[in-house]
Amino acid sequence: MVVPARVSLATLGVADVARATEFYESLGWRLSPASIPGVVSYFHTAGGLLSLVTTENMAADAGLPARPAPPNPATDFRGTKLAINVETPGAVDESLRAVVQAGATLVKAGGATEWGGYLGYFTDPDGHLWEITHNPVWPLDATGSPQLP
Repeated sequence: MVVPARVSLATLGVADVARATEFYESLGWRLSPASIPGVVSYFHTAGGLLSLVTTENMAADAGLPARPAPPNPATDFRGTKLAINVETPGAVDESLRAVVQAGATLVKAGGATEWGGYLGYFTDPDGHLWEITHNPVWPLDATGSPQLP
């Protein structure tokens, strides 16, 4: 059997599902009616779905012990990041301003990269690291997904 090369669902473990849901809704993300308030929230994206559940529920579902929250969830790196590709460097800066206004923490302001792109970083209220990037070598399709060469 070949495992399909796709990411259907990315789930973020959060401290408070309702609070995290409010943050992503404030970005204009569309909440699915399949969500269960306070238990699990599903958001439609241009790619796979994004879901939010408590970290404790996520660990229990996998049969793993829950880890204590990092001392500073806004700045302590967890070894994972998610990315949003946008059309222009200006869209990176506009998006970073919008997420900060919604309650995110700016980690790194938008700036040029050594590979010719432009990016910045933020963490959501639970400390999940997100990159907003413009890569001129990866054009975006009609859904906003990057097209690799």
